[in-house]
Parts: sequence; C-alpha cells; structure tokens
Amino acid sequence: MSEPRTREVVRITDEMLEGMRARVGIEVPEPRRYHNDVVTQDGARHFAWGYGDDNPLYCDAEYGRGTRWNGLIAAPAFSYTMGEDDVAPLSPEMKRKMKGDPIAGLGLYQAEMQLQWWQPLREGDRCYLRKSLVGTRLTEGRTGGKSIHEVRGIFQRNQHGDPVAMRRGTFFATERDPDRGKRRTKADPAPAPEPYSQAELDAIDACYAAEAASRRGAEPRYWEDVAVGETLGPMVKGPLKLTDMILWHMGWGMHMSPPGAFRMTHDVRKKVPGMFPKDLMGIPDTVQRCHWQPDWAQRLGFLTAYDYGAQREVWFSHLISNWMGDDAWLWKLTAKHHKFNFHGDTTWMTGEVTAKEELDGHKAVRINLTATNRAEETSSSGQAVVLLPSRQDGPPNLPAPPAPDLSGLIAHQVAEYRDTYG
Repeated sequence: MSEPRTREVVRITDEMLEGMRARVGIEVPEPRRYHNDVVTQDGARHFAWGYGDDNPLYCDAEYGRGTRWNGLIAAPAFSYTMGEDDVAPLSPEMKRKMKGDPIAGLGLYQAEMQLQWWQPLREGDRCYLRKSLVGTRLTEGRTGGKSIHEVRGIFQRNQHGDPVAMRRGTFFATERDPDRGKRRTKADPAPAPEPYSQAELDAIDACYAAEAASRRGAEPRYWEDVAVGETLGPMVKGPLKLTDMILWHMGWGMHMSPPGAFRMTHDVRKKVPGMFPKDLMGIPDTVQRCHWQPDWAQRLGFLTAYDYGAQREVWFSHLISNWMGDDAWLWKLTAKHHKFNFHGDTTWMTGEVTAKEELDGHKAVRINLTATNRAEETSSSGQAVVLLPSRQDGPPNLPAPPAPDLSGLIAHQVAEYRDTYG
C-alpha cells in the first residue's frame, strides 16, 4: 500500500493572519446548494429520524396543527440543512481580495459551536443565508506552537425577512504534522476495542425502551415547577454504526461533499481536485470519507472513522426538546467537543438545570449538558437556555434577535468578538 505523499510543514505567518483579518465582516456568497430549499414534512421527518427522533411535532403536520404552532415545525437544528444564497455578487476588486485561502495547508479543528434560534422553520418556509468571518487572532496551538483562532458565523432568515437562526463556530487552524498519516501502518494496526458485553447492550436497550415515554410532548413543563438541580436524561446514542451515518446523511445532506453522484461529483472534482484524494484502488474520492471509511481515517492518523461535531450538537438538542415539551422554545445552545467519537462507541447524554431566571422578559432555565463515551470520558459538553411556559403567562414569546436583518447580525457578532478579544 502506498503512503500519502509527505508534505512540508505549513507554518503560520504574519501574512496568513493579515489575510484572515482582511476578511472579517465581509459577507461571502454561498455557492453550495443545501439539502433542502423548502421545509416539507418529508424533509423534516428524514432529518429527525436521521438522529433518532420521532417526535411528532417535527414529523407529523396533523399533530402539529393541534399545538401552539398550528402546524408542523422542523426540529431546531434542521436549519443546518437549509440556506439559499442571500449575498449580492462580489465586485471584481472584492473577488480578488477574497481569492484563495490564506490558511491553506493548516489543520482545521472545530472547538465550539454556538447556536441561537429566534423563529421556527414551518412547513413551506424557505431559508436564506449569509455567512462571514466574525473574528480571528493568533493564539497557542493545542500541542504548542502557533494556532490561528477563527470564528465563522452563518446567519439565516425566512422568506419574510425574519431572522431565524445563527451558528457561530470557533475553529483552530494549526500547523499540520506531515507524518501524522504515517503513524499507523499494516505493521501497526489500530487497536481493536473490546466487544460489547450483553450487560452493556441490555443497559443501552433499556434506555432506548424508556426514551419515548420520557418525551414531554403536549404536557407543558411549567417554569414554576422546575427546580435547580433537576436532571435531564440519560439519553443514549449508540453504538455508532455505519448504518447510523448513512441515515444521518439522508436527513442532513453531505455538506462538504458534492450533493450528487457520478458526473455531478466529477464536475466538482475538476474544480477542487484537492478535496478528492485517491483511495486504495487509486480512485479519487471525497476527503470527507473519514467519517465512514476506516482505512482513510487511519491514513489521516485516527483510530477509525468518526462522527461529526454537528451530530452531537443535534443529540443535545434532542435531549432538551424531549424534556422541555411542545410549548417551550430552545433559544441558545453551545457545544464543545473534547474527544473523537469513533464508530462503535456509545454516547450517553445528560443534563442538569443550573439556574432559573427571568431573562429579557422570558421565563428561562439554564442547562449544563454532558456527553459521556463508553470509557466514561466526557466527549462533549455544553450549555443551553430554554424558554418555558408559565402557569401565569402561558407559552413563552419567541426571543428577539439582536438585529433586525442578517447584515445587522453579522455586524453585531463582529463587534462582540472585538469587544471580547480586542
């Protein structure tokens, strides 16, 4: 078997950092076609089923008509699957400025994702997207050396112009070790995990059996009845299999890879050949296959194929939505990912209410979230803010975004980053 080509170490330079800083706040057109243009019952259901959620609020329009929403709404993170370009074409001067990638060759790792939702995506809605680099700075790498800290924002509105959702991802671009892919060879295979015992499988099955009954659904969870220290879960996701990844992609789309097969993949490959390294048969295939193809993940230096950070973010939202009930609103969710979640692992999701407060006129609770792997290590952690119905006031009002349009939201996030880091 031939090894990946050895590349020189790409070092972080002042020019790289200046190139990134020049892009802060610039709205970038989105050339990619997202998985869904319109919210449909089928699309909403496929997405929810792809992470193991059969909540009828997200899957059944008839059920939805009997709720406060008067129809089907998509699960909170369905916004991941939508986003028609909302940015005017760039001027020739701006195209030259934005050409290329200032940090090409660096390893890029997601550290945190912050999500906010202000409006539901209802059946028949469209969703439009603007994205921008929010901020960047030089910092220390995870294993020493330099790293570029960057925050990317994605901002979405519906067809009425109302802001719907925001994702703000924190990434670290680090100097890549060119020998990382050589660390495991045929003579040095990845260690095989221990097979599951029947007791482990029985515990997982018992949690799955209790899941639907624990969903709050139409019974309101009133703010007055919630106590600090109250727990959420456990909810289980796993053991993670290739089948689960296929179902996830059926609902989520492909994101990094072309949305179509054969010639459509060929057309993209001709434009960005670097995204299609050859497999063991010498066939170009998407670099994204590290999420389902163990040999490629191992050539990149990982134990085996692994999940997406977005999956665990969505799993946290599933835990919360089951707990909060139909009338509540998941407003904010932050997730940090600490360890890879490899195929074959099992993730246990739990939460704890840490505060009750009246926030901007809403009855809110704050929740700490933990994802624990089979080895009982924390693989992800997070926090959420949930708006609950009140016995006195009824269902919560939807929160107001900090700006009335997407350009205003980008400016707000850029200012917030500048205020935080200077």
